[in-house]
Parts: sequence; structure tokens; C-alpha cells
Amino acid sequence: MSGWQVMRSLTNDASVRDRRLAPGTRRRVFAYARPYRRQIGWFLLLVVVDAALVVATPLLLRSIVDDGVVPGDSGVVVRLSLVVAALAVLDGALTLVQRWFSSRIGEGLIYDLRTEVFGHVLRQPVAFFTRAQTGALVSRLGNDVIGAQQAFTSVLSNVVSNAISLVVIVATMLTLSWQLTLAALALVPFFLVPARLMGRRLAGLTHEQMSLNADLGTRMNERFNVAGALLVKLFGRPADEDAEYGRRASQVRDIGVRIALNRSVFFVGLTMVASLATALVYGVGGVMAVDGSLTVGTLLALAALLARLYAPLTAMSNVRVDVMTALVSFERVFEVLDLQPLVAEAPDARALPPGPVRVDVEHVSFAYPSADEVSLASLESTASGDRRGSGPVLHDVSFSVAPGSLVALVGPSGAGKSTITSLVARLYDPTAGVVRVNGTDLREATFASLQDAVGVVTQEAHLFHDTVRANLAYAAPEASEEEMVHALRAAQMWSLVESLPSGLDTVVGDRGHRLSGGEKQRLAIARLLLKGPGLVVLDEATAHLDSESEQAVQRALDEALRDRSALVIAHRLSTVRHADEILVVDAGRVIERGTHAELVQRGGLYADLYHTQFADQAADLTA
Repeated sequence: MSGWQVMRSLTNDASVRDRRLAPGTRRRVFAYARPYRRQIGWFLLLVVVDAALVVATPLLLRSIVDDGVVPGDSGVVVRLSLVVAALAVLDGALTLVQRWFSSRIGEGLIYDLRTEVFGHVLRQPVAFFTRAQTGALVSRLGNDVIGAQQAFTSVLSNVVSNAISLVVIVATMLTLSWQLTLAALALVPFFLVPARLMGRRLAGLTHEQMSLNADLGTRMNERFNVAGALLVKLFGRPADEDAEYGRRASQVRDIGVRIALNRSVFFVGLTMVASLATALVYGVGGVMAVDGSLTVGTLLALAALLARLYAPLTAMSNVRVDVMTALVSFERVFEVLDLQPLVAEAPDARALPPGPVRVDVEHVSFAYPSADEVSLASLESTASGDRRGSGPVLHDVSFSVAPGSLVALVGPSGAGKSTITSLVARLYDPTAGVVRVNGTDLREATFASLQDAVGVVTQEAHLFHDTVRANLAYAAPEASEEEMVHALRAAQMWSLVESLPSGLDTVVGDRGHRLSGGEKQRLAIARLLLKGPGLVVLDEATAHLDSESEQAVQRALDEALRDRSALVIAHRLSTVRHADEILVVDAGRVIERGTHAELVQRGGLYADLYHTQFADQAADLTA
């Protein structure tokens, strides 16, 4: 075992030694190993053989001296030297084959766990992502998955190899000379006790270093994305940012120096104790050899075996920490996998009926779920003390969107408009009541058919850091370039894309920041047109645009809404004057409904909102 492996064993967090695992964790761990049981069997067999060979070379050295050098038989020396060389080649070959099995098992487990966790996380509701810290999720897919994989590769092989090596070495030493063996083992406590103390100290320093590095990484991630860098520049804080980064980086530097110094002390102590034990063996053994009670070859073999004793002895003293550390990684992965999605596809789900889309919202009430229903406290950067649900957000809401009609939702901020559209897209399920599309309860429909039928454009269109082509193809992977161009033309976007340096293959930047707000929205509309849904849901798609951009986006929306059913949230009432029906939402209830003319004439909340906006626009024109 290498010095680094010994150090890694000692610096594992000793607090996991006494941790109680969740019931069934070990059984689930073995279930993941079942597909690899044959490879694990061969791997362990090779580990056992390799561990047993640890005493072969010292015993051969003994024979070379006692049976060859001392009698003066050069033939024995040559033959046994060739055997030693052959064993070295065999040991190298065994190491390579072990590594092949180890990588096959380890990488297979990483693949299995990562794909399962990734798919499971993507099936969580939107509320999960509003609470969970992205870095914590990435850590589960990275560090914890790799830590779990090590349970069947490095930890398993080290435990088996070190246990067999320890038994074989001590048994061989006792056979050669029990007196010298006991004398050498008497020094073991002088090594293990300081090593354990040093291990605890290094564990604390290592975890502090990891925490500081994580803080440093988080700060870089926040400042290096487009939005963060823009904020730094707009508020004129580069100098302060430099100073703060330098302060944090200096902490990482200082603790790195402390860890390096402590490791050096550990290795110096390890070397010193090993040297003292070797000196003891040579001193006492040399006297015994002079007296004739011990051969020179046996003395050399004991010294060689002693040199191989301390590393496995140290590792075995921390074996429970190593095993528990790997199992805790598995447990953290299982914690994510055990969080059941709040919105799930029914086992007997069926596709929505084809044809023009009709939506019926029938007596729907809704309350946002509690944190414990949708998230894990361990995935939140700061777990909120109040983890209760939101309380009722919608109350007995009913309306219909007829095929080809446009229904608008208007009302003050926080009234529940976006919640209604989230239920229609089945980002959540209603607490009471039913949402139907073409007569089918959405809880009984397949996700694929719902996603084909419903297209959503939100206030801020999200684009991946990829090309225009890739962002369009996300909605329709099989779409041809001709179809993409047609969608871009309809969205009033083709002239811009055509003028870009690489056309469709131009990278739009992080979150599409190389495009303006209006351009991003039009590209999102083109993506929706390429998908071709029967129902379009617009959640204030022009809310944050200037007048010129709004006009361009509105022309694109007119194309998107043509011959389609539509559910539209509008903050500017002038954009929904021609809606077939306008629903006025306030405090989670539909308090008014009708056409624009009917609602203005009625003189309720809609009329107040409309006249207020009209007055503001008139004041702007006058100014």
C-alpha cells in the first residue's frame, strides 16, 4: 500500500465511524453490485493472489543468501534471482489485470448511478429546483457517486488485500523468528497512536480546506457567469472583488501549508518508527546470527517483511472509517433517489386524443407543496426553518379554452395567474378539482403527449449555451434546416440569424446573453413554432421588453397563435383587447370574466386596471 493510500485512509472523516446508516442501505448497495458479481469475483481472486505474493520475494531472498551466497553456489543464486524477476513480472501483470477489472466495475457503477440520479432529478417538479442548490445536486452526481463507486474498487480491494497481507506477513515472520517478530511488533503502538491522533487532525484540516475551496469555487461561479460579471461591472466593484477573492484564496493557501507540514510530520514519524524497528531487527537479529541461532538470509527476510508490515497495519486500523465513508456516499445518493417526484406519470397513462386542443379547468384549488414534499434539506444551501406549504393559492377556479380561441388572464401581481398556467402545463397537480385537455384528466395523460400538445413561452426565455440550431432542435430533434428557417421567418427572426457570422451555427452564449431580450423571445417563439403545439401558453412573454422589441415579438406571437388555442397572461391590457374571453384573477379567484368591451363597461377591477394603464400611457405621450 502506498504512503498516499495510508494518508487518505487516515484523513477520512472519523465522524462517519459511528454513523447509523438508514435501514436497507447495505442491501441496496449489494443490489447495485449484482450485475458485476462475476467481475468482482475475479477481481478479488486476483487481489488475494497478489496479496499472498507479498512474502514471496523476502523468502526467496532468504534462500538466495542461505542456500546460494553462503555455500558459494552461484547456480542457486542465478536460478532464484530469475524467479524473483519472474515474480516481479507476474506482479506487474496481476496489477494491470486488477486495474482492468477495477475500472470496468468502477466506471460501470458510476454510469449506472449517474444516469439513474440524472434522470430521477429531471423528473422532479419545478418546486424542487427552486429550493435545491445546483452545486449540491452536481456534487451528488460527482463526488458522492465516485465515493460510492470506491466501495467496490479501492475500499474493497484495499480491505481484502491489506487483511491478507497482514495475516500472511505476521504468520511468516512468526515462523521465521517469533522472538524478533514480537520485538518488532512491540513498536507498533508507538506508531499507531500518534498516527490516529495525526489522522484526526488531518481530517479536520482537510475538511476545512474542502469547505474553503467550495466557497472559493462558488464565488467564481457566481462572478464568472454573464449575469454576475455584468453586476460586478455595473456596480463598479472589481477592486473589492479582487480583495475579497485574495482574502479567501489566502485562507486556502495557509491551510494548504498547514496540511503539507502535518503530512510531512506524519511521514517523518512513519519513517522514523519503521527505521527504529528495522534497527531493532538488525541489532537483535544480527547478534542472533553471530551466535548461530539465526541465519543471515532469515535476518534479511525478516527485515524485508517488516518494511511491508506497517502500511497494511495502519490501513486496517481505519478500515471501518473507509467502509463507512463509502457507504455514506451511497446513502447520500439513495437519499436523492428516494425523493419521489410530486408530479408523476400514471402507470396506465394514455395519450391525449388528437385534434384541436380544448382545455377545461374544473373547480380547481391549489396550494404549493411544503419543502419536505419536494426537496431535501441537505440539498439546500440554507435550509429554511419554515418548511410548510404556501397555503391556498387558487380557490375553485373554473374556465374553458375552446379550440382555436384565445383566453387571457389578467390581474394584479401575485393573484395566481402563473399558477394557473403551471397547472395547465402540468408542472404541478391541483390540490382539488381537475384540469382536462381534450376531455382527458392530465393526471391520466402521458407526459409525451402533453408536451406535444402544449407549448409555453415564459417571461424570460432560457437558451442553452449552444448554437441557434441546437436551441431550436431541442424542441424538434428531427427538424430539417428548411423547417428551422421557416420557423425563424414566422418568428420575425430569420433576418437576424442570417446576418450572424455562422448563421444557424452561431453560439448564443450563456443563457442567450449574446442576444437582446426581444431576440431571445423571438428565438423561443421560433422554437415553439417548430414544435407546433395545439395549445400555446404565454406567461407575460412581452413583460420586460421595450416598445420596439414588444412590437416585433407581438408580430411573432400573432403567427404563433394563428389557428391555435391560447392561454395568455398579459400585463399590458392593450395586447388582449381582442381575446375571446378575459378572466380577471385576484387573490386566487376568478372575479370577472367577459370580453374587453363587456369588462370595461362593467366598471370592475378590469376597468380600473385598464383606465389606470390608459392614463399612464397618455401621461407618457404628453411628456
